[in-house]
Amino acid sequence: MHRSDPDRLRFADPSSTGLPLWVVAPGEWPADLPAGARTHAEACGFTGKAGQTCLLPGGVEGGLAGALFGWGAPGPRTDAAPRERFPLARAVDTLPLGTTWRLAAIPTGVDQGIASLGWLLGLYRFDRYTKPAEGPARAAPICPEGVDRARIEALAAGEALSRDLINTPASDLGPAELEAAARTLAERCGATVEVTTGGDLLAANLPMIHAVGRAAASDRAPRLIDLRFPGSGPRVTLVGKGVCFDTGGLDIKPPSAMGLMKKDMGGAAAVLGLAQMLADLGLTKDIQLRVLIPAVENAIAGDAMRPGDILTSRKGLTVEVNNTDAEGRLVLADALALAAEEAPDWLISMATLTGAARVALGPDLPPMFCDDDDAAAVLLAAGRAAADPIWRMPFWEPYEAMIEPGIADLDNAPSGGFAGAITAALFLRRFTEGAARYAHFDIYGWQPASAPGRPKGGVQQGARAILTALPELLAGSRG
Repeated sequence: MHRSDPDRLRFADPSSTGLPLWVVAPGEWPADLPAGARTHAEACGFTGKAGQTCLLPGGVEGGLAGALFGWGAPGPRTDAAPRERFPLARAVDTLPLGTTWRLAAIPTGVDQGIASLGWLLGLYRFDRYTKPAEGPARAAPICPEGVDRARIEALAAGEALSRDLINTPASDLGPAELEAAARTLAERCGATVEVTTGGDLLAANLPMIHAVGRAAASDRAPRLIDLRFPGSGPRVTLVGKGVCFDTGGLDIKPPSAMGLMKKDMGGAAAVLGLAQMLADLGLTKDIQLRVLIPAVENAIAGDAMRPGDILTSRKGLTVEVNNTDAEGRLVLADALALAAEEAPDWLISMATLTGAARVALGPDLPPMFCDDDDAAAVLLAAGRAAADPIWRMPFWEPYEAMIEPGIADLDNAPSGGFAGAITAALFLRRFTEGAARYAHFDIYGWQPASAPGRPKGGVQQGARAILTALPELLAGSRG
């Protein structure tokens, strides 16, 4: 089984000769179509409906002169999110294999960069465990003129890294393998790595990371992975939940809930993909980027933490463990407390944290929590612009009492079932004192049904929104 290469999503050599692809919206026929192309398309029933493809014949000797691809009509609200994030990704599976294509025209108002990113992401396949396909391969497109090729390829590579990590089963991606992935990224980007593992976590005052992961097998020992990237400027620290598999601990999950728990390290995958994008685009030189990943397996053994245990965190706050399946916030809390000690300008956590977030917003729209109204508005706008939508939810102060059990400072799993995503975010915020600004992303990290450019499986969420927003978020921190 080969190791996936996140850099496989690249445009074709710009010197390649590609066949033209005209992307057509209903009623908008490009002016430069070959003679007879429109008549041929209309005779074939092509109207520009989303996903329609019409191949254009290449004369008496056969072959192709190009193709038309339907973009579809806009919805009734121009400000609404499109039903399909990457419509052009459909072309990857509808156009002939083995042929290189170039974008000849695209409907007015369509962002060519986002369309091109979708075209590249349409090439993504997680094929680590399958035999190579026989026959012609899907050919990469030529980057359209005027599109920042390096940026789009960096975004695609970062997305591929996150997807590959999430898609890999826990048998091949435990805490040690997640550490190896971080070391590979560090080597690529010139970053340094420090790892604290096993019983040394206690000596390093990271007791909750140790408590969650101590029941795992010795070769899957818990650890904190700490990456620092070369650069100067505002401090930006990313913290990603790295629970490589979650049984639920002694509060064991039912089989129906355990089936997707290889993806419980989706926050770690997201911050590693984001860090790679920042480094590949040369943006890390202007910030002090740090990435912290508490990597554990929440296993069941004689020394597993128990319901009712009270843990003392790095920050000194005590936590009553009322559900061992609410372990993600425990490992994040120690990592956030460590991060906050450096007083970063921005502290951002990303985690597959709560089912409540999915009940509220579904799998495709992750909630974001941020106290700064202006910064939240920047993040929301960036998510829309980057085809990486997020939705703001509140740190609702009146719910603080719900995470205060009385017997300890904090409760990791308040009873009642109300506002689970908010109470989890409030819990994490208790450990961020010292950071100038804090944002938390409660992502799902999984595409439950295939969509164009987003096959069923692991998916990156929130990273492009943060990448796009970061220059404006940091503008006031420079100098």
